[in-house]
Amino acid sequence: MIIVTGATGKLGRRTVERLLERVPADRVGVSVRDPRKAQDLADRGVRVRQGSFDDPASLVHSFEGAEQLLLVSLDRTGQECVAGHRTAIDAAVQAGVGRILYTSQMGAAHDARFQACRDHAQTEDLLRATGLPWTALRNGFYASSALQFLEPARHAGDIALPADGPVAWTGHDDLAEATAVILAEEARFEGPTPPLTGPAALDFDTVAKIASQTTGRPFTRTVIPDDVFREQVLAHGAPAPIADLMLSIFAAARNGEFTAVDTTLAELIGREPATFRTHLERAWAE
Repeated sequence: MIIVTGATGKLGRRTVERLLERVPADRVGVSVRDPRKAQDLADRGVRVRQGSFDDPASLVHSFEGAEQLLLVSLDRTGQECVAGHRTAIDAAVQAGVGRILYTSQMGAAHDARFQACRDHAQTEDLLRATGLPWTALRNGFYASSALQFLEPARHAGDIALPADGPVAWTGHDDLAEATAVILAEEARFEGPTPPLTGPAALDFDTVAKIASQTTGRPFTRTVIPDDVFREQVLAHGAPAPIADLMLSIFAAARNGEFTAVDTTLAELIGREPATFRTHLERAWAE
């Protein structure tokens, strides 16, 4: 039995779909906050149980019988995030899970500039302390984040963002397929994997050129001061912690924390991962 948390989310759902191409549905279970959103999976023979990171007993029940558990990282930050992961890991131990796989990030480190990567490092420490077999999937930075940053420039033609550095933007679809390959035991890693990245690390200067080539329209790249960017984010209604989190992505990129490019993802999925140009073309065609 393979159990997946967050199975109605962007990465978890894609992973379940890829997993069902490799193993029978009766070997797959999902732990979701709202089982109604996973009714179609239940109809296909997947075991669906309610599990909340704020309710340890529900997680123990939803993890029951798991040879492997895919713990999809929470959309939270700081100690709230780490505490939720600790609850899930403790529940996995109590439920007798055989192996825990965790969706970490390529820049995971205790001294990372990006808060989420510090959270990932702390979570990996918790996994290490269980004594169970575990794998940390060091996922490349999601290409969807870059596309969100680009949205204001889509029609204006000016990419006005803080100073950055090269980032190995990586697609959810490729990462989900690689995760399914590992869960289906076609490949195995002990502890952190190598960085699971797209084929190139790009800064927004390069992204501006790709946007120009893709659309046939000119795109410029304007570097704005960090404090100006933060004020803009706040003016759009984001709370201060979110503004600081977004800003820390650029600080981490400037520090070279997302520059690594590795072939492991390509080897797992048996093809070259999608390029950023492909992600941009798909997103802007819709």
